[in-house]
Amino acid sequence: MNDENRDPRVYMAAERTLLAWIRTGLALMGFGFVVARFGIFLRSLAASAAFSDVKSPHFSVSAGIALILSGVAVEVFSLVHYRRLIGNLNKGQATFDRPSLLGSGVAVMMALVGSGMALYLVVVR
Repeated sequence: MNDENRDPRVYMAAERTLLAWIRTGLALMGFGFVVARFGIFLRSLAASAAFSDVKSPHFSVSAGIALILSGVAVEVFSLVHYRRLIGNLNKGQATFDRPSLLGSGVAVMMALVGSGMALYLVVVR
């Protein structure tokens, strides 16, 4: 086994990366909760006679649920990736020659969510 792969700093860096992904997943879940609750707030405003012109809040509830589920998926995929990386490090098979699929996927997903939310705000305006 290569002594370079047994360096504790490599394991600690992997753990810091896992913790960063956990924070990202929690942020997605928290943001999703806020978006969904805002939809429920809009629904209660629409029920009152003073705010009868409020548009349907179903999009924000659906988007909030999608963000919460995305946060859960990030948590699961980050744990799978971490466990695989530690296993490879223990076997001396660590390879870092490709970009992070998890990071790329989350970046694309958030770009699509942001674009969808911007489009929704333009249409509902």
